[in-house]
Amino acid sequence: MDPAHLQVDRIHAWLSGDAYWALGRPRETFVRALAGSRSMGVYRDRGDGMPGEQVAIARAVTDGATFAWVCDVYVAPEVRGIGVGGWLVGELVKGLEAEGILRVVLATRDAHEVYARLGFEPLANPSTWMERDRRPQRLPAGAATAAR
Repeated sequence: MDPAHLQVDRIHAWLSGDAYWALGRPRETFVRALAGSRSMGVYRDRGDGMPGEQVAIARAVTDGATFAWVCDVYVAPEVRGIGVGGWLVGELVKGLEAEGILRVVLATRDAHEVYARLGFEPLANPSTWMERDRRPQRLPAGAATAAR
């Protein structure tokens, strides 16, 4: 999907107001994040070949060659539970793999089953991963963070 179709104000409202991992994220920060990512959306069908209202977003931060991190996966409440999020992430990952990007990670607090159906599994060796997280709203140690 053409990034020009992303409905930035709508997505920012979802993430900054409802997504536990992005609450309060400033619009300027979100716009910079979009610019540095590969993003896909799902839209209602208007019937004229053009996308209607956006109902979901997923983005991937990637070097374009070896690694990608899927994040900011959000599905509008009115279309949750019908497979939109899983389909969207599956399509995003297919696109990344078609470019030769064979290592894709994500983090979730509550959608492990959705991502397991797409082939995601717990890190093989989580003790090798480290982070430096200076966000003011950082969750307590041991709490899962990032994308749904």
